[in-house]
Amino acid sequence: MKKRVPVSEIMSRDLITLTTSDDLVTAEELFKKHNIRHIPVINGKAIVGILSYTDLLRISFADAVDDDERVDTMVYNMFTISQVMARDVISVPSNTTVREVAKFLAKKEFHALPVVDNERLVGIVTTTDLINYLLDLY
Repeated sequence: MKKRVPVSEIMSRDLITLTTSDDLVTAEELFKKHNIRHIPVINGKAIVGILSYTDLLRISFADAVDDDERVDTMVYNMFTISQVMARDVISVPSNTTVREVAKFLAKKEFHALPVVDNERLVGIVTTTDLINYLLDLY
């Protein structure tokens, strides 16, 4: 097994992002359209937060509707992305090893880490990325 594999080899590079001026309806559409669970919130190229699908579930009944149905937008219009997103975002540089990322995520209560080089968002790595990497090894 390789020991010094950088996270840049397994991270997602084709990022779906939001800004604080976007709304939660847009966020829900992106989560469902791209079948993802975490969206970095950016200002220019810098990350200012991260929104998870779980964050949306906390303020709505989204888990009680079908994938084809929409949550009543009135609930989403009561909040902004800035109010719902996680602000204290921990990120890692792209040369961080997969092992280090796995150890970190195993200890924390979140499932995604933005990958940032020179204050610029370059990717995101999730627990799903880690599982898929391990599956590829075996």
